[in-house]
Amino acid sequence: MASHVDHIREIESVGLGAATMRDATVVQSWLRCINKHRLDPAQACEAYIVPDTQLREHRQQSEELITIARSGLESLFRQVAGQNYVLLLSDRAGVTVDFYGDPLFDNNLRKAGLYLGSEWSESRAGTCAVGACIEAGEALTIHQTDHFDNTHTPLSCTAAPIYDIQGGLSAVLDISLLSSPIKKASQNLALHLVSATVRRIELANLMAQSSREWVLRFSRSPEFLDVDPEAGIAIDGSGRIIGMTNGGAKVLARSGNLDWRDPQALIGQPLSRFFDMDIDDLPDLTRQHRPQDRLVFARDGNALFAHAIEPNIAVRSPAGARHDIPTSLRNLSGGDGQLAALQAKVAKLAPRPVSILIQGETGTGKEYLARAIHEASGRTGKFVAVNCAAIPEPLIESELFGHLPGAFTGAAPRGRIGLIEEANGGTLFLDEIGDMPLALQSRFLRVLSERELTPVGASRAKPLDIRVVSASNRPLEALARDGGFREDLLYRLNAATLVLPALRERSDFVWLLDKILAKHRMNGEALAVAPAALLALKAYHWPGNIRELDNVVSVAAVLCHNGVIEVSDLPEALLRRALPQRSEEPHTQRGALEAVLASCNWNVSQAARSLGVDRSTVHRQIKRHGLNHRN
Repeated sequence: MASHVDHIREIESVGLGAATMRDATVVQSWLRCINKHRLDPAQACEAYIVPDTQLREHRQQSEELITIARSGLESLFRQVAGQNYVLLLSDRAGVTVDFYGDPLFDNNLRKAGLYLGSEWSESRAGTCAVGACIEAGEALTIHQTDHFDNTHTPLSCTAAPIYDIQGGLSAVLDISLLSSPIKKASQNLALHLVSATVRRIELANLMAQSSREWVLRFSRSPEFLDVDPEAGIAIDGSGRIIGMTNGGAKVLARSGNLDWRDPQALIGQPLSRFFDMDIDDLPDLTRQHRPQDRLVFARDGNALFAHAIEPNIAVRSPAGARHDIPTSLRNLSGGDGQLAALQAKVAKLAPRPVSILIQGETGTGKEYLARAIHEASGRTGKFVAVNCAAIPEPLIESELFGHLPGAFTGAAPRGRIGLIEEANGGTLFLDEIGDMPLALQSRFLRVLSERELTPVGASRAKPLDIRVVSASNRPLEALARDGGFREDLLYRLNAATLVLPALRERSDFVWLLDKILAKHRMNGEALAVAPAALLALKAYHWPGNIRELDNVVSVAAVLCHNGVIEVSDLPEALLRRALPQRSEEPHTQRGALEAVLASCNWNVSQAARSLGVDRSTVHRQIKRHGLNHRN
């Protein structure tokens, strides 16, 4: 093994542009360590174990993943028993939230950082398997002197990323040795084992979160299709992709000539965009048919064996009886499985003083959830909502912290109580927290850590008792990695993270629509939706989520006759997008096509104009679906 001096010189020369025989992932990591993280290879950095309170926060956020992954980790640990391997499950921040190792070597493992609570982010530990895996997003081995820091050069570490069903990196599984053979190729088997385990964890997670939807699993061999598939995707009732494993994302991306690293280009697309099939073909791919007969063809010409698993409609809430859920939380959904699990989680968190971060697309109801948390918390103070993106940056500090009389030019003569102080004894809701200026983030971090605030122009701090709920539709972890958001503030805000599903992912659409119809009824008369219009609403992708649905209904309520919303009352843009087209072969759903034809009284020319296609395309789709005016 090279000496420490040689190792340092090699890193410094690579930093200056010299060539090396190291893997490209190692070189890229070394350069990030030097240029981005400003680390010095000559400065040794001992392994870091986060404090117990911080570890509890990280484990709480990863509780669901730890539970799902545990069976796979135990199986992997049994496979490598007696070979002195250690398994680390790290979260997105690089903190080890679960750990499997020989207790006889506890002291050595803790000293080396191969232990529960160790932080292996690249900015903290330099080039290492967990940190480089988080950055690269792919499985890799960092072997001995591949490590940036001399402290870690005895180790050989192999890691693979675990992706959530929306395509975001959620964790890393690492398998490490305190000492290993000199050759890096000795860890090829470890790389295979950790990648296979991650694949099974992702499939288990997809199945757990998509039990009310169709799940389609793939294999290149019929023999392994039903027992150890290679990839999976989840499909909603309208035939759109709503979830996937990383392998599933790569299958879709290859088929559609897209980038699997851009999951937003995959999620929400119709199944027929990627395969020569649609949702009506899925029953032919269930276990009632022989594996070798379940062959599907991707749009890029590749053939795969597929196993379709039907939705389990009779899913029970994991949280016990519904009457245990506070009323404010019960009103969040009408039986959607994802939201039932969320309600149960929130019911436990609401009375606790922990900070909560709500993530979700624009319009999914983040403020509504925050208010529900406040109402279920038992706190007697006010609920104060602050949109960090709506307040002009020069005013946001005085708006949040308040100010004394004459504290600055233009200050209110009598001073002003800030929004933070206004929430004293209650809940402060910070919407669009990702837009808070960096300088102000430092001040707010002090508020959270010290539980006191100092108004602008004041010299004394005031004690504070607030519960903080924040929300963002932006990936705060990525912002933090890029320096746009303070990591230490993020970890204060996301003691618990709640993710609101998009409207297109929810199974209680009709229940939600009924709630909105009741809100917009005219002159006290009930509103209704004609069957054809309901089919069109269900087929739409809803990029604006609940807020967009509310806007559509509010306009349709004014336009409709006799309190019944017809297809003609819906926006033309909605109808076009509800029926996604390709230039040669549109992939429409039977029900949505019927809806447009019904609205046009089966005038094919008018239907074609509504859809933005020619008449021959509509005729071809009518023939394909076996439709006629009497249906």
